[in-house]
Amino acid sequence: MTAVGRVLAPLRKVFTAHPPVPVPPRDPARPRHNVFEAAATYVTASAEDDADRLDEAASWVAPDALAFGINELACRAVIALARERDQPVEAVARGLLGLPGAEPPPTV
Repeated sequence: MTAVGRVLAPLRKVFTAHPPVPVPPRDPARPRHNVFEAAATYVTASAEDDADRLDEAASWVAPDALAFGINELACRAVIALARERDQPVEAVARGLLGLPGAEPPPTV
């Protein structure tokens, strides 16, 4: 057995001991949703206090994926508002949350 073979032998055991889990076929009656669709719908439903739509959007993707999508949406929204208002991103973010330090520093 070569040196490479000895190094890879434990890995071979791991992959052969645990065969891949088959993925069930996609249900054509159920539409596919991506992370960003789920995040947009979830945030909109939350803002409109629509519990049914909130639950529906939460079921479209895994919870960690939904959290990632909501974070990405928040980042993009704050950046867009900051550009629109010609203010620093941090000032806009803090202002939206009602935190101190929301006022942009004076320009000279």
